[in-house]
Amino acid sequence: AAATPSGHIYSREAIVQYLLTKNGELKKQKAAYERARLEVENKRVEWEESENKRRREEFVRKDQGAMRMRTANSSSTALVVREDDGGGSGASSIANSAKAASSSSATASTGKGTGENSLKHVSYWLATSQPQHQKTGSAAAAIAAGTTSTGGFDYAAAIAALPSPPPDRPPSPMSGEPLKLKQLIPLHLVHDRATKKDGTTSTKSTGRILCAVSQKNITTQPAIVLKNTGQVMLKSVYKELAKPTMTCPITGKKFKEKDVVELSKGKSGFAASGEVIAKKYNPTLT
Repeated sequence: AAATPSGHIYSREAIVQYLLTKNGELKKQKAAYERARLEVENKRVEWEESENKRRREEFVRKDQGAMRMRTANSSSTALVVREDDGGGSGASSIANSAKAASSSSATASTGKGTGENSLKHVSYWLATSQPQHQKTGSAAAAIAAGTTSTGGFDYAAAIAALPSPPPDRPPSPMSGEPLKLKQLIPLHLVHDRATKKDGTTSTKSTGRILCAVSQKNITTQPAIVLKNTGQVMLKSVYKELAKPTMTCPITGKKFKEKDVVELSKGKSGFAASGEVIAKKYNPTLT
């Protein structure tokens, strides 16, 4: 048997298996949380890059707008001069060539789009034909929470929408406090042996636990355990025999006040444990 720092007693095999299982679950939860956090971070970087690009394009458009207008005006002036020199045939030829170029570019783009669509059907190994990853779970909810109505991204809101990170240690089954394997206290329990008909002591245990010092049955009385020795004794015996000298009566080892852990008391058979919900029961006749 082993006890936790809260004073609850467990089977050592059961509590060790519990800690191993919970540690595995916490590792998976931490990995899932890190993936969700990384997706939010990637979304923030992506939005910042797009925002910077938009600002650069807007700056270039405002800064070079006048220059583009001057270039367009000079081109139109050259076309007008050529039209005056050629008697109208030059302008018509330029318009026809421009129309032909636009139609050819449109045909090329249409053909390219048709070719890409046909490739998607037969060339499924291409990168453009692969399915896109769909964000699901907490990351998608966090990103949706951080996306504003104007298309922006609120990083603080997205982080706040993520679930709370998992704890570093699994909780104790009864107290809920973080528990480590090295915090378990091995117990040296003294079992009550059955007495045979001839008066001799049997090797079969009765299931009752005795005080290591007084050999009295421990049922609902307060009991303590010494962490450095693992000896279990009644609290009254500890106060009378062990506390004055701060020495374990069984092993003779010195202990400190922090080495004394009070064990959780056992409950009676009917009201074993839990919170009292109903204080009085009034039966009704139906």
